[in-house]
Amino acid sequence: MASRFSRFRFATAAVLGFVVGVFFASSMDLTRFSWAQNTSASRPVAARGPSASEGMGSFADIAERVTPTVVAVNTIRNARPVANRQRGRAPQGMEDFLEQFGQQRQPQQQRGEGSGFIMSSDGFIITNNHVVADADQVMVTLSDGRTFRAKVVGADSTTDVAVVKIDAKGLPTLPIGNDETLRIGDWVLAVGNPLGLDFTVTAGIISAKGRGSEVSPVAGSFNISDFIQTDAAINPGNSGGPLINLRGEVIGLNAAIASQTGYYSGYGFAIPITLVKSVADMLIKDGRVRLPIMGVAVTALDPEDAGINGLTKVAGVKVGGFNPANGGPAKNAGIEVGDVIVAIDGKPVPRVSSLQRIVRTHKVGDTVPVDVLRFGSKKSFKVTLIEADSVPRTVSVVAAPSNPAAATSSKLGITVEAVTPELVKQFNLPSDKGVRVTDVSQNGPARDKLAPGSDIVLEVLFPAPKHAVKGVADLQGVIAGLKNGEFVSLLVKSLDPRLGTRVVNIRIGE
Repeated sequence: MASRFSRFRFATAAVLGFVVGVFFASSMDLTRFSWAQNTSASRPVAARGPSASEGMGSFADIAERVTPTVVAVNTIRNARPVANRQRGRAPQGMEDFLEQFGQQRQPQQQRGEGSGFIMSSDGFIITNNHVVADADQVMVTLSDGRTFRAKVVGADSTTDVAVVKIDAKGLPTLPIGNDETLRIGDWVLAVGNPLGLDFTVTAGIISAKGRGSEVSPVAGSFNISDFIQTDAAINPGNSGGPLINLRGEVIGLNAAIASQTGYYSGYGFAIPITLVKSVADMLIKDGRVRLPIMGVAVTALDPEDAGINGLTKVAGVKVGGFNPANGGPAKNAGIEVGDVIVAIDGKPVPRVSSLQRIVRTHKVGDTVPVDVLRFGSKKSFKVTLIEADSVPRTVSVVAAPSNPAAATSSKLGITVEAVTPELVKQFNLPSDKGVRVTDVSQNGPARDKLAPGSDIVLEVLFPAPKHAVKGVADLQGVIAGLKNGEFVSLLVKSLDPRLGTRVVNIRIGE
């Protein structure tokens, strides 16, 4: 009897301990119950990504909805004629025979493949420019197996966006999302046709935003530098496919990968959909892109640029010059070389890609408010956007003779000399100002900021008042009056046409 009573007490204590333990753990949020998860298939998942309570089955729901809107894009490029290298070198009467033989040895066609997604029910499809560039034939295959001959409506190499059109109606379309609300860590899906494997879905997260031109598949003055980075697997053939958020909305156009092998290595890049949609609309309407610009040459900030403007964070873009050099909307509005752009249209501009993003969402002729810092003083301007010119002109750089009239500034760690008449004539420099940097100390504050032999210091912008550097003595006079920890801002022109004119901010004694 006693033994039976003891077993009863033990069982009672065990049950009571379990109940108390569950209550304690629940109060401390140490446990979650699997049956508390939301398994509703119709409810959209929050953009922050799936959690234990939201269910991972949403990936399958999204894939099921999205896949019918994704297409395979196959291209054929006919062999281009090659210059008649044999003609004139072959024995008389054999030229035509050898030319024909050479053409037979050349590949007759080049085939390519990529992806795309349907943007309208009447057959407009978005893909990459590099997928359809120079194609003689473009074929589009839908997820249901139907194949159509496509026409290239328009393509833009600076954004790597193209639009093609097929003769079809009632097609499923993808809803457009808002890439500006994306956060690093958000879940995304990439859909496309990698390595010839049709309609493949891969999952990953947003790894970074605003990736620069170092990952751009194209290069040039006006090309995009605002990529979304993801670790969703992207391979050759994925180009032109959509990057999807967990609401089933397209938020990017897959465009490039970073890899030493040419295949997926954990880094994929997509063009933000706000830019893609803007470009696609222009291509459909006009067949070309009218690229809006402010007419400024800008660079990223460094700590000295931030310090001279009283910024606690290195955020903003520095105005180094204007395009065209003698005018343009930004200069006409009152913006000056050395200004730091911190906001456009009321939106912050922490980096160059941010400026690109905001400006490219506008049209040529729009007027946008621009906020700048001018050596710590905030100023606002209204800039009317103009259309970008064609390819900028460049000139070759030729070594210039040295000038014995040189002087060294120990505070900056540089040696400068007067600009010679030969340099003025050769590089179209101002005849009444400028000193050439001939040497930069590797232990001085100007290291990595000024280039010996190619940099010409034209003006001192700060400390105020700004004035032209007409000779070596002018620059020496300014530097001599500065103390350790103070800043100097220089307007510098490079003889390298790729660099042009820029602003260099240096902290003395740093």
